[in-house]
Amino acid sequence: MTSASPRLDLPMIQPSQAQKHVTHNEAILRLDGAIQLVLQGLSVVEPPESPIVGHAYFTSDASTGAWSEYPRMVATWTESGWIYLQPFAGWMAWDAVENRAVVYLNDAWSSLPVDLQNLPSVGIGATADATNRLIVASEAALFTHAGASQQIKINKATAADTGSLVLQTNWAGRAEIGLCGDNALHLKVSDGSTWFDALVFDPTNGVASGTAVQSSPTDTTQGKLMRADYGYGPGNILGPVSFDGTTPTGGIIERIESASGTVIRFADGTQICSETVTLAGATTSLGNIYASDAAIWTYPAAFSDLPKLSFEAHGANGVWASATDVTPSVTEAPLMALSALSTTASIQVNCIAIGRW
Repeated sequence: MTSASPRLDLPMIQPSQAQKHVTHNEAILRLDGAIQLVLQGLSVVEPPESPIVGHAYFTSDASTGAWSEYPRMVATWTESGWIYLQPFAGWMAWDAVENRAVVYLNDAWSSLPVDLQNLPSVGIGATADATNRLIVASEAALFTHAGASQQIKINKATAADTGSLVLQTNWAGRAEIGLCGDNALHLKVSDGSTWFDALVFDPTNGVASGTAVQSSPTDTTQGKLMRADYGYGPGNILGPVSFDGTTPTGGIIERIESASGTVIRFADGTQICSETVTLAGATTSLGNIYASDAAIWTYPAAFSDLPKLSFEAHGANGVWASATDVTPSVTEAPLMALSALSTTASIQVNCIAIGRW
């Protein structure tokens, strides 16, 4: 019959053995030292001067004193002195110095290996629950790269679901950014009771909308972002001007060139037409002055009402120009040149009409 157990080296009571209680008590002491093992130190060199009954230590390679012949063993102090146990791979104990559970592997004590796969929940500094399966209570959380780039991904099941980051104040949502019920990127804000889609970016073209963006050409709400198609910039200052009621819908300034002259139109409805008209010399006598033949200046663009006309003649001394007795219209103006002297030279008349288009 063997004299000791194979794992804990517990002494066995032999047949016809005298004083069986000694062997039994020795086995009990060894069990007491091994079960629910608590180590007061790992790799301790010197035995304590006043050991406490029941305290256990793991001796070092260079242990001294009473432990000198028992390196790398569990030494437990009993009323009868030190007992020594040889730990085997897989023994578990509590490290009273570091307040941690340890396991004996590869001839050394180390922290328990933890399997972090498929955990039901994890709480760091707080208690996780069925909804918030991961919760972290700290002043900051850091995700850093393992080589180069770093991505944080939020994946949702369908387009109608939500994948977002919510920012709260005292547990009340105040801002949210993400895919909120569709595949557009939403930037939402809240006053504590109502949520506003401040910015929404269309996933098909990247165009922005939302309460922070101008909603119409007449929306001049302070603080809103101007839409390119409602406001003016280098791309649409110049171009055909137009109106929808009283709201400009085209460019700010439009220039039109034609055989009848030049037209400048403004978004406020102002139209300026100009042209240089050539008249034959003023030879027809009107008493003390001479007149040229009458001519018609057809405006390069019609006016909505009768424009104001201005003429300036260039030719012989004392030449001037004016509209004839015929009343101008919204499409043309009759004119002639008058001269203090008879002249057969051509007379250039600069014509300007200002009104509304």
